[in-house]
Amino acid sequence: MRKNWLLLILATTLVTVNYNLYAQGTKRKIEVRNKANDPLRGYSPEKELGIALGLFQEGSYFNAVDYYQDLKRGDERNPFYTYIIAECYSHTRDYVPAAHYYVEAYNLDKKDYPRSAYYAALNFKQQGEYTQAITWFKQFLVDNKKTSSAANQADPYNRLINQKEMKQLKKNCKLEIEGCEMAMVSIKNPEPVNIFNCGPNVNSSYTELSPYPFGDSSLLFSTVNKNGLAVTMDNPGAGGAPHEHFMLAMKQPGYVDSFQWPLPFYDGNFNAAGTETGNGCYSPGGNRFYFTRCVVGDSFIFTCKIYYSTFDRYNWGPISEVEGNVNEPGSSNTMPFVAKVGKKEVLYFSSNRKLQSRGGYDIWYSIIDPRNGTFRRPQNAGKQVNTPLDELTPYYDTRVNKLYFSSNGKKSFGGFDIYSADGGPSRYSKVQNMGYPINTSADEFYFIKDPMGKPDAYVVSNRIGSIALKNPTCCNDIWRIQYEPRLVVMGKVVSKKTQEIMPQVVVKMTDQKSEVNTYNSEDGNFLFNMQRSHSYVLTADKPGYTSSRATVSTMSVKRSDADDTVHVTIYLDSIRHSFSVSNIYYDYDQATLRAESVASLDTLVNFMKDNPSISVEIYSFTDGKGTAEYNGPLSQRRAQSVLDYLEKNGVERGRMTAKGLGDKNKVASETTADGKDNAEGRQLNRRTEFRIVGDLPTRRVLFNSALPGSMDQQEKNLHMDVEAEDEPAQGAKKEKEEE
Repeated sequence: MRKNWLLLILATTLVTVNYNLYAQGTKRKIEVRNKANDPLRGYSPEKELGIALGLFQEGSYFNAVDYYQDLKRGDERNPFYTYIIAECYSHTRDYVPAAHYYVEAYNLDKKDYPRSAYYAALNFKQQGEYTQAITWFKQFLVDNKKTSSAANQADPYNRLINQKEMKQLKKNCKLEIEGCEMAMVSIKNPEPVNIFNCGPNVNSSYTELSPYPFGDSSLLFSTVNKNGLAVTMDNPGAGGAPHEHFMLAMKQPGYVDSFQWPLPFYDGNFNAAGTETGNGCYSPGGNRFYFTRCVVGDSFIFTCKIYYSTFDRYNWGPISEVEGNVNEPGSSNTMPFVAKVGKKEVLYFSSNRKLQSRGGYDIWYSIIDPRNGTFRRPQNAGKQVNTPLDELTPYYDTRVNKLYFSSNGKKSFGGFDIYSADGGPSRYSKVQNMGYPINTSADEFYFIKDPMGKPDAYVVSNRIGSIALKNPTCCNDIWRIQYEPRLVVMGKVVSKKTQEIMPQVVVKMTDQKSEVNTYNSEDGNFLFNMQRSHSYVLTADKPGYTSSRATVSTMSVKRSDADDTVHVTIYLDSIRHSFSVSNIYYDYDQATLRAESVASLDTLVNFMKDNPSISVEIYSFTDGKGTAEYNGPLSQRRAQSVLDYLEKNGVERGRMTAKGLGDKNKVASETTADGKDNAEGRQLNRRTEFRIVGDLPTRRVLFNSALPGSMDQQEKNLHMDVEAEDEPAQGAKKEKEEE
């Protein structure tokens, strides 16, 4: 029953399964959920449990969860009620409460419900809580190193599992953990695309599916076209329930990707009462239209078949089933897409037929005979594409010779993801996850590109932001994908002195909002992805060296522009540098920065940004007026004002220390020779000094603003002083040698 929500994806709608508010075989209407007038509220717990079980088995999860919640309130620690509540929320793709109740069921009775940890992990994953998901997947593996081979057949909800199933779940766990790790990396390095909801003129609170763009003017899709909950209990197969059908939305004139109110799609009378109709596509020449019709049988089992109609001069001809055993008896066949692959016209579709299947729904294909339009025997697309779970919504782009499809059996961000595969129709290679944000922790289906122009695309997803029926991720909407030009900056870090590439460096790229990306380069080469409308500064970090700056701007790049790669070189020099910064001075009894101080501080800001391996020590002073109790805090405020300015302009707080020293370490006399007040001397004492400190084992002071000269000159003076100190010793040694 876990796949009930999926059945209607396959049938082109989610209304009557996932959000089934119908009790088959009865005409009684159930209010959803008006507890004040619910006639069942007077029943005993035993009777209420029977009703809840029936609703759950029929797929009416929204109703069932309310009854189980009511039963749980009377028996809070009942693991059965808790587990089934989790199942209800999971079936309706309400991931947050589902994970909560699976965890609670695990804590109440993990022995009888050993799957609870696994399903908790799946629902944490589909929330995007990847760290939590990994924790629970690992917990499932730890708990089930050994498991009983006996399964309890008496209670269908007792989740004891046999060895074969356990082996598969353990295998799934490892794949799911890999998917979590892949997602966390991809989210930090998103693909250059923008994705937005196609809006209320296309999407409703129920589910929209199978987008098919007509050039750049309109969009064909399937929908129930209904907002709000449907509560009728009529048999959905008899026409009383809303059904999925084709509609057409034109784009707003003069607006990019904005749609008008949808209109019925009357071509060929493809919509039919009492059936779920969708998954429409045209043949490459436009003379055939393929689509799916599904009918509901007993126990809400859907049977889907693929149909087509041929356009003959002025009108669409009769609707026929696709021949050639495409609609194999006893199986469901859906989601057709027809494309030219090489010189062959190929019908792709998804089917759960058993013979030659990899398991679940697979992608299949049938070559269309060019002489008479007949369909050859379907072939499985192969193990590179198909898995033991489900593969759906095939789409083939002839321009790049790639097959796109959705799968929940590969390493994914959560649930179903979109993948691409090179080749076709029988052999494929380079199967790749399409990455974030095309894929998210939610489910993604029906990826399809525009047929002309820049290959923007559509995708169907229940991600956050969809127009929701009951919970934020219950229902699928059609989303628009706008591809950005891929903008890359790549380069190398080079020694300024030797012109050789410098290994073991950290390259930082900072944008105008001070957001930083880092690249740990082993060999001195680096690469970053960029976005439009940004300006970037790149520097390199290596202890003992200073860095030059490289700047790149994408401010003028348009979305329609081609991909571009910018090459830059960053130079590293030894830590000795011609850098200098002047002391900062203050007005009497003030801690605010003067206007003339800003230029000196900006020099320090740029130097600190270019040299991430160094730190700065800030020391502030007062003149001799005032008490020590007053001057100490005043000098600290002065030091803090400098630190705040540096931090505001992009210097990391952890690279700075600020200390106020009151009226210590005077650099000028505050009285004249005749004992009068020396205002100039007091001004020189109201100052801030800087010490530039290398991030080396010795933390040697590289520059002191209180001393004359630049960093280079101070380094030379220090070296000369050391030599002078050594001269007497060297002279004594020489005299001794002469004796």
